[in-house]
Amino acid sequence: MFGYIRTDTPYLYIKDDNLYRAMYCGVCKGIGQVCGQAARMGLSYDVTFLSVILHNIAGVDVKIEKSHCLTHHIRSRQMAEVDELTRQLGAFNTALVYYKYTDDIADGDKGYGKRLWFVNGFKRMKKAYPEIERIVRENMANQSKVEKNRTDSLDIAADATANMLAEFCDYVLGEKGTPATHNLFYAVGKWIYLIDALDDYDKDKKKGVYNPFVLAYGAPNRERLMASEEGKKIEFAFHSIFYDIRACLSQIEFHFNRDLSDNILLLGIPKTTEQVMKGCNCKKKGKY
Repeated sequence: MFGYIRTDTPYLYIKDDNLYRAMYCGVCKGIGQVCGQAARMGLSYDVTFLSVILHNIAGVDVKIEKSHCLTHHIRSRQMAEVDELTRQLGAFNTALVYYKYTDDIADGDKGYGKRLWFVNGFKRMKKAYPEIERIVRENMANQSKVEKNRTDSLDIAADATANMLAEFCDYVLGEKGTPATHNLFYAVGKWIYLIDALDDYDKDKKKGVYNPFVLAYGAPNRERLMASEEGKKIEFAFHSIFYDIRACLSQIEFHFNRDLSDNILLLGIPKTTEQVMKGCNCKKKGKY
């Protein structure tokens, strides 16, 4: 995952901001329990979002407690208690980071040093959750094959990442999963891949690295691309994803208040998309 999924803070209720911060800390603690302390460095907003929405769909109540951790060792703060769902998310997060750096190394980038921080954590998560490791490994391998074939189809390019997120959430939700939840997470995964590719347009074009937008449209830079007629096609592609997300949400039963999930999916994702289209570099993890 790439760290693009975030709240639209100006429209976020204080209660939901507090919950989001607590969930962020909860996933971080979950990573530590499953994969060790070093693996906590890979935590992203994307997996925090998954914790928020999967707990709600699964009907797993989140218990909040005041606690300390390595980062917040002086002053205690509200943190979500670690449960089995959180531990699964921690394993998923570590597998994603490990295989991302493995892919970077295969592409000739300098990822050896960064991956070392996650080797032990990856071994631990693979032993504890082999099915999660398989889901990430196989889908990222499929992603690599698609990119090596250099397809210029946005749908084909994003399919492996979208399927990985949908398959993982099917695994976590079990009997609570439905076609609507599968399609929701597929759409979110598709958006993640495409927004990352659009954000990296200028860098990838300069380096000659695979990027479906570069191959499909070939504009000299992202600014020129979005100002052209082709930019309208890209806007339509993203709006189609937004439509799918809204349609799936209307068919999903939430067990608790869904204000936070709606803020992220209906406001945060479109806002990030608009920022990337305007040239803002939105790829960052951020820390709470």
